[in-house]
Amino acid sequence: MDLKDILSQLENDSGEEIEKLLLQYNRENSHTFSFDQKEEKLRSRLCQSLLTVLGRQVAPSCQRTCLETLRILSRDKRVLAPVATREGMLTLGGMAALRGAEDGGDDQEKPEDVLTEEEERVVVEALKCLCNVVYNSPAAQQVSVEVQLVHGLCTSLQAARTWHHEVGLFTLRLLFLLSALRPDVRGGLKREWNAVRLLTEVLEHTLDVRWVGEYEAAPPDPQALPIPAQDNERAMEALKALFNLTLSAGGEEGDHQFRLISAILRHLLMLKTETEDKTEEAHSHAINLLNNLPVSCLDVLIEVPVQGGQEQYGGKNMDAVQGLLDFMEKRIDKGSNYKEGLTPVLSLLTEGSRHHREIRRYIKAQVLPPLTDVKIRPEVGTAVRNKLVRLMTHVDMGVKQTAAEFLFVLCKESVDNLLKYTGYGNAAGLLVARGLLAGGRGETQYSEDEEDSDTEEYKSAKPFINPITGHVEEPMPNPIEEMTEEQKEYEAQKLVSMFDKLSRQNVIRPMGVRPDGTLAPLEETLCEPLEDSSGSDSD
Repeated sequence: MDLKDILSQLENDSGEEIEKLLLQYNRENSHTFSFDQKEEKLRSRLCQSLLTVLGRQVAPSCQRTCLETLRILSRDKRVLAPVATREGMLTLGGMAALRGAEDGGDDQEKPEDVLTEEEERVVVEALKCLCNVVYNSPAAQQVSVEVQLVHGLCTSLQAARTWHHEVGLFTLRLLFLLSALRPDVRGGLKREWNAVRLLTEVLEHTLDVRWVGEYEAAPPDPQALPIPAQDNERAMEALKALFNLTLSAGGEEGDHQFRLISAILRHLLMLKTETEDKTEEAHSHAINLLNNLPVSCLDVLIEVPVQGGQEQYGGKNMDAVQGLLDFMEKRIDKGSNYKEGLTPVLSLLTEGSRHHREIRRYIKAQVLPPLTDVKIRPEVGTAVRNKLVRLMTHVDMGVKQTAAEFLFVLCKESVDNLLKYTGYGNAAGLLVARGLLAGGRGETQYSEDEEDSDTEEYKSAKPFINPITGHVEEPMPNPIEEMTEEQKEYEAQKLVSMFDKLSRQNVIRPMGVRPDGTLAPLEETLCEPLEDSSGSDSD
């Protein structure tokens, strides 16, 4: 459809004729995401003309059609100058029922619970337009703050219980985009508009949380239906916005607010949605948010009454922790996108284990049970330990370090205990990074109680375990047994000569270990005997 014809008719036709014209354009371009650069000026003029039409008194159906056209045009960031202005953003904000303080008057022209169906569709289209414009235009992000649309968003959160689904969904998505793209706005959202508290209330209402204690939600009914898809969509948008606002979890919200969020997230981890993929996605957002909260609040995950069976963990309820372990193993089994999909849950379990003794003890029992069969290499097998040990040599440095740190903390940061479960070869990267090649412990203090004594099978096999590979190897034939003394001397001289040549050409550099566990050139360490700094093997 020719843009020049559309522009000429927009200036002269009535609202009804404009609607028919734009409906045809929308049908033709509903799936268009790449636009002709030669028509940029025409599309920019069309954006301005649409804003002009929206400023008139036209029927809601015409408003919705104009907004649909503007939403299609807003996919092109190069034509948004007319929209990314104070007047343009206020127009869209008015259509979206977002009234900021600078606009004066009521926050909303009409309460959302009495919107007609057509008016609701206008609000939804306006919110979609705002999401596109804010995402694609830095100027629009700045104007959104200047015209106090952020205040309008937060005011809208207070009416969450009366939201129609799409109104709530795109309100939350717009708040997420602004909080993600404008880090400088996050502080104001938390301090001036109490956005963390409002989003927590939205999450609480959406997930139908019923409190039976200060930080204890009633457990979900096993016979209850899964979370409806629409509720799950809104919950995930609220989680994403909360994640942005808690990236620097300062003291403004206070310990109570963070513990309340932890309790709601525990409840979410116990819920299922209509599909397994959506359940995993919701749990992933919950885990990301938990990583932002103070680690002291993680005790809320286990401070729930339990019906027997877990007395060995102080009577703490480990259902949520087990859910996190199940999630971790699923992400490992996927075999892809470890950096974004796996490292958050590994980091969460690591910090929870480091700071909460019962969590560490439970996870240790599941991940690193007492060794019995040591004839198989630690990285071979289908147990969780085997999968995590394989990750310790992953090509991605972040994944490798996170997996190694997790196992190290489960071993109470004891080098000897770690080597027992992983072998020196798999643990070398962590030990080099931590300066623990000579043995010892990390800086964190752990209790010295006995938690994991060695099995009889391990004790009997321990003298025969190869410390590098971490398992008992089959005896290998000695290649020099049948050599004469002259052949042995010849091979030794040949080996020395090869090492010398590589060293002089700087291909290799012989290294040694200092007493503090760090690497240094061999000549610097020859006169520095290693001290015995091995740590306790108890757990």
